[in-house]
Amino acid sequence: MEAGFEVARVRLAKLGSWLVGASNEAYSEEVAILLRVGPAGAVPGLSRLAEIRLRDLTNDSRAGLALRWEVRGPGGRLFPVLDADVTLAPDGEDSALLVLEGSYRPPGGALGAGLDRVLLHRVASATVRNFLGRVAGVLASPLAGAA
Repeated sequence: MEAGFEVARVRLAKLGSWLVGASNEAYSEEVAILLRVGPAGAVPGLSRLAEIRLRDLTNDSRAGLALRWEVRGPGGRLFPVLDADVTLAPDGEDSALLVLEGSYRPPGGALGAGLDRVLLHRVASATVRNFLGRVAGVLASPLAGAA
């Protein structure tokens, strides 16, 4: 992204609750698409990302957060759980590299693994791209401190 590492690191440290909102928005948009094409149609209130946990991973050469996206409560077992590290690293003088590395567990055992191969992995990839695009846009923006 087009922001120096030190500038982006400071901005990332200020985002806190904004990241929770960005996670919810990215997750909700992609899950809503999945539910509209699913066998049950749209199910109000089911596409809520109920728990997002963040943990600081910052050191001298990188900045980052560990995150977990998980739906809790009734219907929560119908959705995958994502555990990932979002890291920011220097990438030249005036740019930084934003990376999400992690894994998710599809729901439903063997049936869920089959659905994942056919469809769910595409939804997961789109959700991650959506989220990272939001984060990169804010980190590259001079207005990120106001977020």
